[in-house]
Amino acid sequence: MINSTSGPGLLFPKGGWENDETVEEAAVREAMEEAGVRGELKDLIGHYVFKSKTHQDEFCLDGSCKASMFALFVTEELDSWPEQDVRERTWLTIADAIESCRYPWMRDALENGFSTWHSDNVVDDGLKMLFLGVCLGRFI
Repeated sequence: MINSTSGPGLLFPKGGWENDETVEEAAVREAMEEAGVRGELKDLIGHYVFKSKTHQDEFCLDGSCKASMFALFVTEELDSWPEQDVRERTWLTIADAIESCRYPWMRDALENGFSTWHSDNVVDDGLKMLFLGVCLGRFI
C-alpha cells in the first residue's frame, strides 16, 4: 500500500490511463510511478465504484468514478521512482491492509475481491502481491 498525499490512512496505487495505453498497461505504470514496483500483472479482480472530490465538475456533480482493480506479482522494488518524494510504500498482510485502508470502497475491494482471489491463486504467502487500480473515468 502507499500513503495518501491528502490525509491519514493508506491506499492502493491507482490512477487514470493515457489515450495510447490499455487499462492493463496503465495499471503497471501506476504501480511503478506511485509505489516504485514492477511486476507481472495477474488478473482483473473487479470493478469498484467510488466518489472522487477531484472529479466533481459540471459534467459529474457527485464525482462518481469506477476503478478496475488488479493483482500484480511484484518482481522488483525500485530504489528510485517518480513519486518517491510524496509516496511511501508499505507491505502489509491482508488483515493489516484492511485495518489500514483509508476508504470503505477499497476495504470492500480488498476483503471481497483480492482476498478471495489471493486464497484461490497464491500458494506461497511469502510472495509480494500488490493490489492496484486504474480509474476508468467518470459516470455522467
